[in-house]
Amino acid sequence: MLEFKPLKEAAQMNSLALAYMGDAIYEVYVRRHLLELGKVKPNQLHREATRYVSAKAQASFLYRMIESSFLSEAELAVIKRGRNAKSGTVPKNTDIQTYRHSTAFEALIGLLFLTGEEQRLTEIIDFCLPQENQ
Repeated sequence: MLEFKPLKEAAQMNSLALAYMGDAIYEVYVRRHLLELGKVKPNQLHREATRYVSAKAQASFLYRMIESSFLSEAELAVIKRGRNAKSGTVPKNTDIQTYRHSTAFEALIGLLFLTGEEQRLTEIIDFCLPQENQ
């Protein structure tokens, strides 16, 4: 497995930079999860992955985490920063509010990864991905 040293300056990074990293990391976790479930056909993988990586899905996971008090105050602050970041792009398949919440979700994933908080990252991923065969 690849090992990365935590970035001390990650907490001060632009929220969109955190979301950029979070998008990639979350995608890797989702792809691995699907392969672990035995999904191997490319079309099936793509369809299943969309259930987890779409802006709508990510926003939904974020809402559930907030409603269940799963997140710390520090994590909520990162989410607020990510939600309020102005990307300058127009979302293609969703409304702006959903897009901003998915960006906030990705920013949190990115920060946890870049700061080396692997245990918490795993807890959040586990919250989002079902742990049994479907």
